Amino acid sequence: MRPDQRAGRLGVGTIGAGRVGAVLASALGGAGHALTGIAAVSDASRERVAAMLPDVPVLALPEIVERSELVLLAVPGEELRTLVEGLATAGAWRPGQLVVHTAPAHGVGVLEPAMLAGAIPLAIHPAMSFTGTSLDLGRLAGTWFAVTAPAPVLPIAQALVVEMGGEPFVVAEADRPAYAEAIDTAVSFSSAIVDQATGILEGIGMPRAGAVLAPLVRSAVENALARHDPGPLIDGTATIDEADDDRPSGGRV
Repeated sequence: MRPDQRAGRLGVGTIGAGRVGAVLASALGGAGHALTGIAAVSDASRERVAAMLPDVPVLALPEIVERSELVLLAVPGEELRTLVEGLATAGAWRPGQLVVHTAPAHGVGVLEPAMLAGAIPLAIHPAMSFTGTSLDLGRLAGTWFAVTAPAPVLPIAQALVVEMGGEPFVVAEADRPAYAEAIDTAVSFSSAIVDQATGILEGIGMPRAGAVLAPLVRSAVENALARHDPGPLIDGTATIDEADDDRPSGGRV
């Protein structure tokens, strides 16, 4: 079976139980895939797994890769290359295995050590701010996911996004750094402005400053976005229809 014909239930292992990894693993499990294991090092990660994925075993990295047909790498972008290379050195990757990462700034080039072993590389980033709780599962519905993959296997990345309730759009390998910059700018600027405004109101003794500003901020952001959103994306690509788009995660954990 060709990679683009792959269908049905996959064994999914997750490396990284931060706010993004736990939620996406839960979403994939909800889509019918079997969750084979998850790596969780910190106390916070283990608590998150206990709350969201109580039936998923916490395993060592090599065992997760060995058990899984799809390995989800939900780790900070700066740690990704070292992780992939280390598992390659250990001989963990195998032909036909799907390897998916969630770092916004990277395409599939960072997965080259796994590709050399025959693994299938996919980059999938949800453009959403994560809390790391079950609340995020509902928010995934309709969220845009940036996908980057070799053309023959791009449908796999798009299908995984749809299974999680999201909407895929393609970002070229060379454009991933610019995409990441846009995501970081939106998150950082929004957080800074809200913190500054609520601080001013709290400084004059206003109770519940966040609640007071919430409708204003939401409507202002929606109005600003509307000026740059003439219509839907077409067929999962970044083409605009002329007739008619963490920590706040940004894919980080």
